[in-house]
Amino acid sequence: MKAAVYYETGGPDVFRYEEVPDPDCGPGDVLIRVEAVSIEGGDTLSRLGGDLARVPHIVGYQCAGVVVAVGDGVDDLATGDRVVTVGLDGSHAELRVTGRTFCWPIPDGLSTEEAACVPVPFGTADDCLFEFGRLQAGETALIHAGASGVGVAAIQLAKRAGAQVLATASSAERLGRLAELGLDHGIDYVSSDFVEEVRSLTDGRGADVIVDSVGGSNLQRSLLCLAYRGRCVTFGDAGREMPSTLDISTMRANNQTLVGYFLGAELFLGTRAHAMIASHLDDIAAGQLQVVIDRRFALEEAGEAHAYIESRQAFGRVLLVP
Repeated sequence: MKAAVYYETGGPDVFRYEEVPDPDCGPGDVLIRVEAVSIEGGDTLSRLGGDLARVPHIVGYQCAGVVVAVGDGVDDLATGDRVVTVGLDGSHAELRVTGRTFCWPIPDGLSTEEAACVPVPFGTADDCLFEFGRLQAGETALIHAGASGVGVAAIQLAKRAGAQVLATASSAERLGRLAELGLDHGIDYVSSDFVEEVRSLTDGRGADVIVDSVGGSNLQRSLLCLAYRGRCVTFGDAGREMPSTLDISTMRANNQTLVGYFLGAELFLGTRAHAMIASHLDDIAAGQLQVVIDRRFALEEAGEAHAYIESRQAFGRVLLVP
């Protein structure tokens, strides 16, 4: 098969488009022919400095396609079925193998490209808001990086739950597009101080739940705009800035909570998140939620696609198409 591979971590130019051995389909596995790869933020961070499970390495969490083989013990999927899959790596390729428990059948009415964009962003957004953020109707949610995959999902889910939804983005144009998805108030973090804006928009109270994918100094400042008993959930380092310490002294007197989150752990250690993701696939197929696809690149253009994401121009998902 062909794959976008690299031999060392670094910038987008480390990618090579090469012929590599097909993956083996062992007991409990599902082998798919990839039709769409949704590039996740974690994919770009892994390429930049993550561990190399093997060399050459194929990066990538999430992709969708058609089943071409199933291993022993898999009796509820068959050749020709459409599925979306997640895994620790291996999505940037023509073929991908993963365990059956990390595959979701694609409902009728949902395109393979749309399905490829669902598990990680919608699963992460749902858990950050509700399982760990405990968001309730009438509360205020602040979503950082509103134009990202998780941001687009979180805005829709928070609005559907009856919350007031605030989000940050890098321009008024991007915030205007987010209003169509349910955003109540947008904050241009380039031209304004988001802490001051959140306080102003909430009459000084602050946000009840904050979903922070940026990390670094952004996470530190998120703590300053939490409401009393507010919950801040951190799940990423998109800002690529890692402070040596995090000052939590403002949290104690206000009975606030800071939670770290990783979807992979929830998928590995239980069944709850698997069912939650399946429900989102059904809701998107039914038109109750929507996926936003920004651009498509050929698989051999993986370097260009990663560079485009890192330029912060994307609105929604960026796909690779083998």
